[in-house]
Amino acid sequence: MHQAADDPRAGLILVGFSPHERLAVLARHLAWPGRVLADEQRALYRRLGVGRAPLWRVYSPATLATYAAAAAHGDRLARPVEDTRQLGADAIMADGVVRQLWRPRTSSDRPAAGQVIAAARAWLS
Repeated sequence: MHQAADDPRAGLILVGFSPHERLAVLARHLAWPGRVLADEQRALYRRLGVGRAPLWRVYSPATLATYAAAAAHGDRLARPVEDTRQLGADAIMADGVVRQLWRPRTSSDRPAAGQVIAAARAWLS
């Protein structure tokens, strides 16, 4: 995903709660074209009302069965290094104000990149 509408007034910002070093690795892996900001205290997450998923939604019976099957086959399960319950969000800001915000209910409940870009283009017109 590149600059919204290739407009110099728009840009992409990835905000994460991990330390900046970890976010930099992620940004390189994703070939992220925008800025990367670390919000280790999750201040922005709180201001946007971005929550964490309940345990039952992240660790559903199907997920637990997958883990149990892997363990039964002798596979070692790695401890997560991140908060697996943090849902994140996608937002469009204009003039320092959040104009549109998507708060997912699950980790897979995110808008398509094209949808976010189209919404950003609409705000820029």
